[in-house]
Amino acid sequence: MLRIAESQIGVTENAAGGGTPFHSWYMSSQRAQETIARDGGSVQAYANAPWCAMFVSWVGEKAGARPTVGWDAYTVTYAKWFQANSKWGTLAKPGAVVFYDWNGKSTTGIDHMGLVKQDNGNGTITTIEGNTGNGKVEQRIRPKSQVVGYGYPEYKV
Repeated sequence: MLRIAESQIGVTENAAGGGTPFHSWYMSSQRAQETIARDGGSVQAYANAPWCAMFVSWVGEKAGARPTVGWDAYTVTYAKWFQANSKWGTLAKPGAVVFYDWNGKSTTGIDHMGLVKQDNGNGTITTIEGNTGNGKVEQRIRPKSQVVGYGYPEYKV
């Protein structure tokens, strides 16, 4: 997962906030139809939508790990999926999916997500994230104080 995510560092969105391979993949996926049935809207609405969750979903698909990584375009639903499957916790482990709430610590307030590369041991984590503030896939260092929790996919060793 992390190697695949790292290979995408530098992918940039278009001026409208979309146009990435992750948007295209999600829009053509069965999951897009399922999330439209759940949330309303249209496939075209995903074309320029926030894409951090689509990025993690795409990486999971490319790694052949979708059953344990999940797939969604909505960060809150994604986090709740990990919770419902008893794969949720508070430890930053390499390969975990990290969920952030910029204004608190609420699952319903989750704003962003990515993948943990490492716990830096100083209150920060190194991550790989899509749809960063720079509109790219980037490696970032984030404070753990912004983390709501972590989802733990099961990876084949």
